[in-house]
Amino acid sequence: MPSPYDPQFAPAGDVGTALMMIDSRLKGIHSGRTETDAEQQALTDHFAASLDAEGIDDVLDGVCTLIFMFMTWLRRTHEEHGKDVIEYVVPTLVATMRQMPKSVGAETIPTMAGLVIAAGTDLSPNLWRKQYGYWTEEEMTPLEVTAFLLAEHINRIAADPDFATRMISRALSGSDED
Repeated sequence: MPSPYDPQFAPAGDVGTALMMIDSRLKGIHSGRTETDAEQQALTDHFAASLDAEGIDDVLDGVCTLIFMFMTWLRRTHEEHGKDVIEYVVPTLVATMRQMPKSVGAETIPTMAGLVIAAGTDLSPNLWRKQYGYWTEEEMTPLEVTAFLLAEHINRIAADPDFATRMISRALSGSDED
């Protein structure tokens, strides 16, 4: 009997926008910009203001879909080496988040770890999260940070700064052809 949190029951959301956000952050960090560019922030704010509630939900679901896809790749990669993805990815992710108190409040770390663990055990992170109610304002940046850190982790494993973005782009291109 499938779980109510099975990915087949989850909306994919706006994965393209979510991927664009994460890729933009990755490129910014790799080019040495650790602060958000004022122009980029204005564009992001303008885009966010143009979304209605359904559009915001679609982007949130898209970020969760990215987390699921990233964790699926990480799980398969770790299993190829006889390792448990939860054991190797979650502690590193949590430790990194704890070093980011301005962006990630300590109270949000358990939720973000829960999303990653849900995805790492082949459950939908967005359906798992929705059982606790709607997303809070305080969870928005930590959610983005979670997807960003997973993408960066994948890029380091692959020794390619664009691997995670390309992997998702290829998956999206393939799904368009079906």
